[in-house]
Order: sequence, then structure tokens, then C-alpha cells
Amino acid sequence: MTEHTHDHKHTHTHTRTAMQPASEEERLALLKYMLDHNTHHAEELHDLAHGLTGEASDLLHQAVSDIESSNAKLAAALKILTK
Repeated sequence: MTEHTHDHKHTHTHTRTAMQPASEEERLALLKYMLDHNTHHAEELHDLAHGLTGEASDLLHQAVSDIESSNAKLAAALKILTK
């Protein structure tokens, strides 16, 4: 089994009450964080895929492609919001 460690911290929560809506600044910061976070994990999965062979490797490469596609959409949304 391959050990996986993170060199970054998960410093946000996923809970928010209706009484505490996120500000525009908080939403942008979260979107930037998520894009960076996803990019980092895509890189890790890519490296992991290269240590495997066969169908598992192929599936991980496909997953990386899917993450990259999602990241492109996140980046586009971020660009629109920061114009």
C-alpha cells in the first residue's frame, strides 16, 4: 500500500448557517482555494498513475483529465467573477 501524505492544511469548514452568508470576498477566496486544492490533487493522482499499470493506471489518468476539465470551469468562473 502506498502512503499518501498532504503538505497542505484543510483550514475551511463546510458548514454555514443561513444567518451567516458568505461575503463576495469569502466566496472568491474559497473558489481560489478549491482550484489550487484540486490542481494539487490532480498532480498527486497523475504521479500515482505513473506508478501503476493497466486498467488502474488508465482510470487514474482519466480521473486526472476529469479533474483538469473541472478546474478549467472553475478557472473560467473565477475569471468572470474577478473582472
